Amino acid sequence: MASASIVKQVDIRNRRASFEYAFVDTFTAGLVLTGTEIKSIRQGKVNLQDAYCLFLGSELYIRQMSISTYTEGTYNNHDPLRDRKLLLTKRELRRLTENLKDQGLTIVPIRLYTNPRGFAKIDIALAKGKKLYDKRDSIKERDATRSMQRGQYED
Repeated sequence: MASASIVKQVDIRNRRASFEYAFVDTFTAGLVLTGTEIKSIRQGKVNLQDAYCLFLGSELYIRQMSISTYTEGTYNNHDPLRDRKLLLTKRELRRLTENLKDQGLTIVPIRLYTNPRGFAKIDIALAKGKKLYDKRDSIKERDATRSMQRGQYED
């Protein structure tokens, strides 16, 4: 009889990205990680706030994604802010490079999660920066939906 291993589901979102950017297209990518990095991710010690993606050569990397050091790690511990390679298909990479040629587009991480098999995946978006008035519109929409939902619950 095999014992069922319980993998804790991790779901870390970059809420600021949806406020700062308008998403054009989204992709799901794998990450190249070390042993202590995946252990810290499973503990939820990740910060996507300032992270962004860039091409180094023909490969896509994520920069400024902070994965805290693992508390039980010894001299094998990782650098919290190192660049990490993203795993995408050649077709997806080609599509991203062609779209990045447009002015004002960037690649930002939206969400980091673990799939049912326990692998860390990251959702990235090709995004265009919002202007100040777009951000104001986002705030107005959010406030309007909140007040509508409050009205539904007060009945």
